[in-house]
Amino acid sequence: MDPSFVQNLHNLLVQTTAPDTNIIKAATASLSKDYYKNPLCIPALFEIIATSPEINIRQLAAVELRKRTAHSSGTLWESVPQDTRQTIKSKILEVTFGEQNPLARHATARVIAAIAEIELPLGQWPALLPALLQTATSAVVAQRETGAFTLCTILEKTGTEMQEQLPDFFKLFSSLAHDNDSLEVRVISVRALGALAEYIDADEKNAIRQYQEILPSMMNILGQIIEAGNETSARQIFDVFDTLLITETPLLSKHVPQLVQFLLQYAGNQGVSEDIRNMILNALNWTVKYKRTKIQSNNLAAPMLEGLLPVVAEPMPSDPDEESPSRSALRVIDVLALSLPASQVFPPVRTLVYNYMLSTDASHRRAALMMLGTCVEGIAELLTQHMSDVWQIIDRGMTDAEAEVRKAACSALGCLCEHCEEECAGRHAELMPAILTLLNEPATQKHACIALDSMLEILPKDVDPYLNPIMERLVVLLDTVPVEIKSVIMGAIGSAAHSSKDRFLPYFQTTVSKVQQFLTLGNSVDEVELKGITMDSLGTFAQAVGKEAFQPYFADLMKQAFVFIGTGDARLSECSFIIFDVLSDVFGEDFAPYLPTVIPMVVNSLQQAEHSLDEAQLGNGDAANYATGESSSSAIPVSDNEPDVEVDLDDLFKTSSAICIEKQNAASAIGSIFVATKRHFLPYVEQTTLELLSMLDHYSDGVRKAAFDSLFSIIQVFYQLSEPTEWVAGLPSQVPLHQNVRDLVNHIVPKLLEAFAEDDEKTSVSTLFVGLAETITEVGPAFVENYVKEIFEIVGLVLEQKAVCQLDPDQEASEELPEDQAEEDSMLISAASDVVAALASVLGDQFTEPFKTFFPLITKYYGKGRSISDRSSTIGCIGEIVGGMKGAITQFTEPILQLLFAALGDADLQVQSNGAFASGMLVENSDADLSSQYLNLLAALRPLFEVPEGAPSARLNARDNAAGAVARMICKKTEAVPLDQVLPILMSALPLKNDYLENRPVFRAVFHLVQSNPSALGPHIDQLLSVFSYVLNPDGPDQLGDETRRGVLELVVLFNSQVPDKIQAAGLSVYLP
Repeated sequence: MDPSFVQNLHNLLVQTTAPDTNIIKAATASLSKDYYKNPLCIPALFEIIATSPEINIRQLAAVELRKRTAHSSGTLWESVPQDTRQTIKSKILEVTFGEQNPLARHATARVIAAIAEIELPLGQWPALLPALLQTATSAVVAQRETGAFTLCTILEKTGTEMQEQLPDFFKLFSSLAHDNDSLEVRVISVRALGALAEYIDADEKNAIRQYQEILPSMMNILGQIIEAGNETSARQIFDVFDTLLITETPLLSKHVPQLVQFLLQYAGNQGVSEDIRNMILNALNWTVKYKRTKIQSNNLAAPMLEGLLPVVAEPMPSDPDEESPSRSALRVIDVLALSLPASQVFPPVRTLVYNYMLSTDASHRRAALMMLGTCVEGIAELLTQHMSDVWQIIDRGMTDAEAEVRKAACSALGCLCEHCEEECAGRHAELMPAILTLLNEPATQKHACIALDSMLEILPKDVDPYLNPIMERLVVLLDTVPVEIKSVIMGAIGSAAHSSKDRFLPYFQTTVSKVQQFLTLGNSVDEVELKGITMDSLGTFAQAVGKEAFQPYFADLMKQAFVFIGTGDARLSECSFIIFDVLSDVFGEDFAPYLPTVIPMVVNSLQQAEHSLDEAQLGNGDAANYATGESSSSAIPVSDNEPDVEVDLDDLFKTSSAICIEKQNAASAIGSIFVATKRHFLPYVEQTTLELLSMLDHYSDGVRKAAFDSLFSIIQVFYQLSEPTEWVAGLPSQVPLHQNVRDLVNHIVPKLLEAFAEDDEKTSVSTLFVGLAETITEVGPAFVENYVKEIFEIVGLVLEQKAVCQLDPDQEASEELPEDQAEEDSMLISAASDVVAALASVLGDQFTEPFKTFFPLITKYYGKGRSISDRSSTIGCIGEIVGGMKGAITQFTEPILQLLFAALGDADLQVQSNGAFASGMLVENSDADLSSQYLNLLAALRPLFEVPEGAPSARLNARDNAAGAVARMICKKTEAVPLDQVLPILMSALPLKNDYLENRPVFRAVFHLVQSNPSALGPHIDQLLSVFSYVLNPDGPDQLGDETRRGVLELVVLFNSQVPDKIQAAGLSVYLP
């Protein structure tokens, strides 16, 4: 070895540690150019490790030697002569064990692992493992630490190459986990056991049992590290538990209750550092996410909520991006409420919220309201049955003496508005004045504005009395409040426009003139947020006032959107893609001139990289987890590896997450723009389709869902542009697709089926199924012609709860799945049921054989222990299937009828409503003589016609469906209906107020009676004419459809010939020819 080469290399390493940036740059450039590409650098760096008197240079040389060794899969190492490599291997253990500095020793140990990764598979370092095993059991603590650390590092790198030795390693590290002399050895043992866990398969029962036996010791070691306050080691061990949580082998399953108790114990300990507590709470988050079945079966929701709520009561930083135990605890509660059945979450939430609201400690009352708001989405189905209690809590919170409680009440109300829309809208008279009062208080202004925003979103029918005072107040506030609060005010103004539609016109120009200035603010965080929300709100204005009124601002807003994208700021780009989506909808084909500019921007967004670090450096997809908020610790898993580049990982992942959201909106815009611009978009279909297909395996379910939606929109619009004739049920398709449409379908659908097979997120698969059902219904049999078998299979997997997104490694094969499900599970089953109904519609009588398979799969979700949404979805699906199969349903009439009688007697109104709809469909379509059941059906339907004043829309909808069912019975077998008793009740339900589709069977019954039994309608002629006037009103929505409208107009003419005075009195003369 040339001594001068070694010395010069040593000198350059020294220079890279100099305080002078220019010296560092020059040294780094020389190292890269003259040394690191030369194989001689490997023995030279080893020489420096062995001989340099400077600790930091020995450590730096070790870091560089590891990198050079691993570079390009070891090609530089393999370029070193064999005898030189052998010399290094023979000496490096001695050098490592002789190193006194821990950091330098660990860095050199990683060099051993890097060399082992290359040499062990080739069988060229047989002495390594025996030597390390011997050292790891040495009586000298320092040697045990070094031997164990080196073995652990090798395991993390090359475990697959040492399958035969893995049992020996497990035995060794299980023993070292009980090392009485060194906490470091115990920590290393946990890390090594974590690496070993990845090599245990689900069928290795003995290995699983042995691993489960050591888990309590691993938890004890974590507890020791937490109590010692060692954040680095704590993070390393949490990484191990993360691995155990996500692995498909059920290593942790039996210990989930103990793990939850352990984590809760330390999560609530304010003597533990906040950073470690955040790690603990994020580990709890992952425990809920990946061990949901065990948490559910062990009824852990209540103790978890009881342990978390005191943490929520701790101080919460004002900066929303700042981590804190209170904020982390809320995230766990959120995941808990969404992951578990409402029946397990609602009772403890109700009790805890009630008790904490009685506390004299304001932080407890704040925590109660924050828990309520956080849980609403997951427990809304049960919560709506107790709204009187909820309103007492909200009212008390909004008038609390402490501002922090009033703010929390506003936040909780915002969540209620989103998920209990009808209940909140129905209480606007009490809530709006309370919100406006808090809007006048500086301490609560921001949160009151957020609550106002949420209320305005749901008040289209009742906004008028509030619109003027709200706009006057909000516009004035824009002149006086800080930028941060201006953002939430702009959001509320946007919601006012959304709710009031064209009634916003009197405020439109004044408001636009005032807020346009916000689009050109600076680039601080708050200013960027205000610019983005202003852009969003201007889009809402456009939707509210319409194309003509917004036309003068259209071009300038598009230009500003282009400027935003040019800044490279992901938040502003996101808003620009949203505005493209919105304005294309408002302006339709007039948006087309912007396509040559917009589409390249959309494509560039989808193609941009999301990480400035190679994901391999981050490890095992942790970049994806962190970017989506699912990382189990406050930063990515960290080994002791020195980073190859300096980078702020928090900033990296915030950027990644922002780009991810930008991509989601870019992907969503594609489908909307095609829908709006139609043929003008055709030159871009191929390119955008390919880009969307490339997003189907994106780590973010938001991006995947947006891609699914847009791909289905592309198929539907492309199909509509082919000017197809109406499809006919049955295969082979009697109405073939245009060749271009067929090619598009054959390009997209196989990719969607592949995406289903890989997607592990239920909400993502739900989106896929919703789009699939809609597209099947739109395009018809030709869409599924080549894929019907595959679609049957994937839907069957979901209904059997065996899809990838439903698999739970903790679920024993023989163990029966619980009936009670979380909301996201019910949504998935409902979406799958929609696909089945769509298939029945396009296959018609060919669905007879599949029905025999799917009927039990679907109806199992109508059971005593099932949720309201499960039961309702099941009955609705059966009704749709009956409508699709038509007469072919006859042979299944009896079991369906029995199910529908049960639904009509269900405790829930929505289930009864769907039961009424399905009953009518069965009567209409089955060829079986059901006249003997008419009186029973009429008796079951009768309660649905009793609707008190001010009843919720669900009750009105049930009455409409009941009216449709009775009308179908009249049409099918008039003589079996006691018209003298039934018609007064039916007429009392008219005009229908909610489900206008049921007007069609209702008026078919009227037409039928006019032809077959006109005298039966005689007593009801005045009521009928009043209904005619209501449904024909041109100023209202279309309630009839073209065919039914023609029939009603014909009756107007007929009745005019019989009772012209009554036609004139009813105001129907205007409809006479």
